[in-house]
Amino acid sequence: MAQARKRKTDEDGGTAPQSVYEPGQSPQMDAWFTSFFIENHLDYFTNPEKAATDEQVRFMVYTEPNERYYPCSDKMFEAIIFRNNSAHIQIAYNKVLQRVLGLIERQIEDPRERAYLESLVINKYQHETRDEIMLPSRLEKRLMRIYLNRTHIEDPYMVEKADRNRRAQALLDSPAFQQALNHMDEEALKNPPKTLDDIKTQIAALEFQRLLCLANSPELWERECTACSQPDAFLSIFKKHITGDGYEPLLDFLGFGRPRHNQKHKILWMADEAGEIVVDLAVIRLLVSHGHKVIISLKDGPLYTKVDVLDLNDDEVLQKAMSQAVLIENPRLSKNDLVRTLRSDIPILLLSDGTSEKINLVLVSTTFARIFKEVDAVVSRGMDQRRRLFETRFQFTQDIFSIASGEDGSVSVLFKPRHPKVIKFSHHDLERKAKAIIDQMRAAKEKGMTVIFYSGIIGSIPGKIKMAKHIMSVFVEHLKKQSAMTFIINPSDYYEPGMDADDLMYMWEIVQRSGQIDIWRFQTYDDIVAAFQIMGQKVPPEWVGKDATYSTGCTKEMAIAIDVLDKHPEMQVIGPPKERFMRRKEYGVGKMYDQRLKPAC
Repeated sequence: MAQARKRKTDEDGGTAPQSVYEPGQSPQMDAWFTSFFIENHLDYFTNPEKAATDEQVRFMVYTEPNERYYPCSDKMFEAIIFRNNSAHIQIAYNKVLQRVLGLIERQIEDPRERAYLESLVINKYQHETRDEIMLPSRLEKRLMRIYLNRTHIEDPYMVEKADRNRRAQALLDSPAFQQALNHMDEEALKNPPKTLDDIKTQIAALEFQRLLCLANSPELWERECTACSQPDAFLSIFKKHITGDGYEPLLDFLGFGRPRHNQKHKILWMADEAGEIVVDLAVIRLLVSHGHKVIISLKDGPLYTKVDVLDLNDDEVLQKAMSQAVLIENPRLSKNDLVRTLRSDIPILLLSDGTSEKINLVLVSTTFARIFKEVDAVVSRGMDQRRRLFETRFQFTQDIFSIASGEDGSVSVLFKPRHPKVIKFSHHDLERKAKAIIDQMRAAKEKGMTVIFYSGIIGSIPGKIKMAKHIMSVFVEHLKKQSAMTFIINPSDYYEPGMDADDLMYMWEIVQRSGQIDIWRFQTYDDIVAAFQIMGQKVPPEWVGKDATYSTGCTKEMAIAIDVLDKHPEMQVIGPPKERFMRRKEYGVGKMYDQRLKPAC
């Protein structure tokens, strides 16, 4: 459970920490905390089809042991959990209600139908907000769903979003913008570059700055702009003040802040508003031209003027602007499929984040969570997302850059570094580890040794990883004493904290398909019995009858072994008959045991 600070008014009228809630100290507080997750449909055990497991959330959010992530600002969470700031909650609730009622007033012409919908929404609003435990974003989702279901309107803002996109594209296509973008004066190049690399770097940084300023000028596409017919109007926009602590780190990350910086990155770009997305795409194309790969996340369904995946079907401007991009449609993409996708030559990828909320990392799709984990940094657009990523004590598994329009007309760029304790294994890291193991195997074979790969249970019995590794190590040492000139690979020796089942399977599959294995041995129950006898212990109940067929990983590895045998028929396979490897088929996301075991764990 998360810790949360309870606040009190100090002498200056501000707030100061009063106490820290610790789980286990108050059964009533623990129950209220659990109710918060259940009522907001954020609890995996009561809403397994929608809410993510803690393991999937940890793909994105760094949490301490027994700490639970909540998808809202600290101020909102504290108001709800301590019930000490009703005014703050009610103001947020009322904003949601007024926005939905305004939508009804704007789009429903029949007085009777309008009155009916307003009453229905108000009834639901009163019910959901009575206990002040509902998050405003979840309330908004429920009220909007009532409106969409009752009116059968697919997207209430479809026309307005299309108009915004059309206006933004017209700006980019205008001769005045093109002339302004290519304009160069002495002010733009304050320090004359000394080398071609310096020139390229400075030009890239300047173009990026100009496009960023344009992308944060929503007044240009929210209504028809008559003032942008001359280059001077755009040149004025390009001079917007850039505030915040994130701009220089962002330039440096992109390679625009220093010459000869050739590192290419994978970037998750969390899009926000219609119109804005069209100019964002111009920024993204610039990044792609410098070798970066960009994955753009959109909303899964209508949320006012936020851009969503349905817009790709209905909006000709977006269709044309994204003609070179490819949509990732599978919401549960596996790690191997994701790596293949990220390694493709496609520079711009699109996906739904799986929600119709401003941002909710507990409800995002598995594909989104895995991409968040795999990229090199995240760019978040707009103030709505910023509140949920920056106005929280939580840190994340990636560096996050937040870009938003400031209230004073500036461009605000903030930077939130990933948690220093985050352990990240990129697919390149895993491939390097696999290569090192293959090199060891090859060296052993050159010495005349027999290479044995031992597959056994590691994580398939929840909570018994430490014992599973010990059992394997004891038995492998027993095998080494029995046989001369053998090089035995014990996978448990290569497990590192931070690795999940996806990471391990990706690494081991490279090793297993290398053609360097002479004997592939799968753990039997007799192996487990022998290990406990060596330890001088009886077999505990949870291990009785277990063998490699109980393991999800071993089941997948047997399929790999059968495939490898076709190419390397000289390899021997020892262990339970392959016909028995059928009961464990798929991991729970981020877990090391079969997803069908979740209810029992």
